[in-house]
Amino acid sequence: MSFRDKLLSGDFIVTAEISPPKGTDKKPLLNEAARLKGVADAINITDNQRAIMRMSPSAACSILQDNGYETIMHITCRDRNRLSLQSELLGACGMGIRNILVMTGDHPSKGDHEGAKPVYDLDSVQLLELVRKLNSGYDFSGNRLEGRTDFTAGAVSNTRLDYVSLIKLKKKIKSGASFFQTQAIFEADSLSDFIDKIDEAGPKRPKVIVGIMPLRSEKNALFLNKNIAGIKVPDKIIKRMREANDPASEGIEIAADLVRELKSLCDGVHIMPVKDHENTKKILEMAGIR
Repeated sequence: MSFRDKLLSGDFIVTAEISPPKGTDKKPLLNEAARLKGVADAINITDNQRAIMRMSPSAACSILQDNGYETIMHITCRDRNRLSLQSELLGACGMGIRNILVMTGDHPSKGDHEGAKPVYDLDSVQLLELVRKLNSGYDFSGNRLEGRTDFTAGAVSNTRLDYVSLIKLKKKIKSGASFFQTQAIFEADSLSDFIDKIDEAGPKRPKVIVGIMPLRSEKNALFLNKNIAGIKVPDKIIKRMREANDPASEGIEIAADLVRELKSLCDGVHIMPVKDHENTKKILEMAGIR
């Protein structure tokens, strides 16, 4: 079943995130994907995540799809103007990529190339509008295309909504986001208000796929709170990690408990490990998903 069909089916969805290689060696990408075979419905491929230069996501998606994996290609506004964004999307469609995740992208100052200049010609809402135009057979300026794209487009969001992020969420829904993948959460209670806002979109509301990040240590949790916008690891979870005899195993148990609790609250989960997917299958099995 394709990811698009899975979105329409009403079944619980599992996606998982992999960063492309920082180089040309495809083996780490394929080895990591192999851990997700039969586990994830689709594999997300990031676009220079945290502004760290890696292989292009369209190329990485193409490699995985040639090996039988369903992919979701990330595309950010950070590195390309509207011409390049459209070229990248037309090329991706030509390679058979059908699922994309639109986002603004971390500022280059956070990455590994000092002096890199940001673009941000469009924002994420405008990029969703651009995708909708390509899907209708026209470019962003209204010129007819020789063959339209056929993308299922998603967007990202934090689950804790202030006034500005709520306005942006509504604009993304209006601009055609079929699904949302959220920033990582660590307690189900933080999700209820977000789901209520999504439900206001009516019967065609986007699917909500909630981010899950298995913790590895107390230090890991504290780092997330300090450095990653939109993530809040609660004090009680930090305490569990601090007091655990085996913090990594405790992190797996916390993640599995959360996935089990989320099954009745959202449409799926998106696994974003700190390191690799060695424990993703185990987490889902513990949660009764796979």
